[in-house]
Amino acid sequence: MYYVPYMYQYPHPYYVNPPIDNQRRQSAYWPMPNEMKHGNRFASPQPLKGKGSFGLKDYGTQPFVVNIDKATNQNNTFRTALWTGKNLQVTLMSIGVGKDIGLEVHPTVDQFLRIEEGQGMVQAGNTKDNLYFEERVYEDYAIMIPAGTWHNVINTGNKPMKLYSIYAPPEHPFGTVYKTKADAMAAEKKTH
Repeated sequence: MYYVPYMYQYPHPYYVNPPIDNQRRQSAYWPMPNEMKHGNRFASPQPLKGKGSFGLKDYGTQPFVVNIDKATNQNNTFRTALWTGKNLQVTLMSIGVGKDIGLEVHPTVDQFLRIEEGQGMVQAGNTKDNLYFEERVYEDYAIMIPAGTWHNVINTGNKPMKLYSIYAPPEHPFGTVYKTKADAMAAEKKTH
């Protein structure tokens, strides 16, 4: 039997922690009665009929919940903004076999990248000619890039690399969708 102090048994009346086979606990969510009648009042992705997927677009400035793993793996564009707020942005990326993000620097933006599928190499350094940091990365790895650091991520695997990136503050305009790296480079050239 499991011993759980009373205060941790039911932190919310609609959440439960049923035991599972491997003697750990797994959370389950029971919808609140109001949600069952009236739906969620916050923005949420609406599944596409019969596909189990949803429209990838920028849901920014409203509270938003998403299965980031599924959304990232569903994305087939070079870059799609999924949520753009005042101080943070989440984008989804798909990097083709043998392709890369491209050597870049964000002078005032910290960046977090997480690989959901695939493998690659991350390079970083103080200047574009001095990429002293090099590390292999795989599925479920996270990469943190401080503002002002030159960096690149290269797909070294045999399938598209699926990843998401968090920028703080936002790096790209609200609603950004670049189907290819060439589209992204052309758009960035226009803004600089």
